[in-house]
Amino acid sequence: MNKPVLPISSPSLKMPTADRSIETYRLAASRTFPAKLEGALNRVAFSAAHVVADPLADNDPWLTSAIDWDRTIAFREHVWDLGLGVAEAMDTAQRGMGLDWPTSLELIQRSVKAAKARGGALVFSGAGTDHLAVEDAKSLDNVISAYERQIAAVEKAGGRIILMASRALAKLGRSADDYAKVYNRVLSQVREPVIIHWLGDMFDPALSGYWGTADLDTAMDTAVAIINANAAKVDGVKVSLLDKQREIDMRRRLDKNVKMYTGDDFNYAELIAGDEQGFSHALLGIFDAIAPAASYALSRLAAGDAAGFHDVLGPTVPLSRHIFRAPTRFYKTGIVFMAYLNGHQDHFTMIGGQESTRSTLHLAELFRLADKAGLLSNPELATRRMKTVLATRGIEP
Repeated sequence: MNKPVLPISSPSLKMPTADRSIETYRLAASRTFPAKLEGALNRVAFSAAHVVADPLADNDPWLTSAIDWDRTIAFREHVWDLGLGVAEAMDTAQRGMGLDWPTSLELIQRSVKAAKARGGALVFSGAGTDHLAVEDAKSLDNVISAYERQIAAVEKAGGRIILMASRALAKLGRSADDYAKVYNRVLSQVREPVIIHWLGDMFDPALSGYWGTADLDTAMDTAVAIINANAAKVDGVKVSLLDKQREIDMRRRLDKNVKMYTGDDFNYAELIAGDEQGFSHALLGIFDAIAPAASYALSRLAAGDAAGFHDVLGPTVPLSRHIFRAPTRFYKTGIVFMAYLNGHQDHFTMIGGQESTRSTLHLAELFRLADKAGLLSNPELATRRMKTVLATRGIEP
């Protein structure tokens, strides 16, 4: 099922190259993956899921978000069918880059309701402090109160929590003690164990110096100390630093009951596979774009077929590294573009106008890499849609 199948006559299209010329690109071998999980998984795997904008809404996209709720929830059903969990209202959903807290809460409520209707599909949801403007945060108590408000709202909806990094705390926190005060207070109140998200400043520049220092070694000491001191309240930690060795080092220092969820969109395949001392689970934005391949690869790993796991997941890594290239915070554009190419939405429109954050060359290379990894589920549809986007950018088919 996962082996390449070369079509008799593969589609082709004209695409730009780095030297400003136009090439005729012919699609490579395609792959097919199951639409639903086959077998079991031995890793907990979340897709941080995107939201589908409503392109026909009469709103001001830079100022207010308009969501196509039916398509947004349908995408989550697609993820759950594949045996993956949904990490809801996270940065992949443009939290803090177009998605405000009131809309995030509605998204969480709708997603939790949909998960319960399936008999309890896996969903954890982001609780942070983003309703508190950074300039209005005057004290650590303000930060704590902001966390408490969002945690209460998520728990009222029946949701599990991912404790997001706080821009307000990054502004006010000056030491390990400051971070310990906030996290100890907040974690003492949560109803069920949470996932803590350490989001690096490559994803959000406003989080520079998180854990009270710009030195990552010292920051890790602080984070590990806080997490291990509150292990009973922590399901796991998601690390988004794009630094394989730091994640491995932290994984080996965590309390044995605390999971490591890789957030490394550059090195996830080897981190999930692990080594003789352990492995990482997954909570990844790229799993939104490659969910069928990720599900199948993880099922092969659980079946003891490590070669099959790497055969499927390995070719997706170059695509992920391209989508998450600097400025990394604009990776959401590539995630939504993949959803458009693969038919999960009928347009390439994003909240906040974020479809404009990547160049035509970037999108063209994304298409090539997705094709080479066998990730275009319907090559003919993907080709037509790529041609449409290119035409709006001056490249006629």
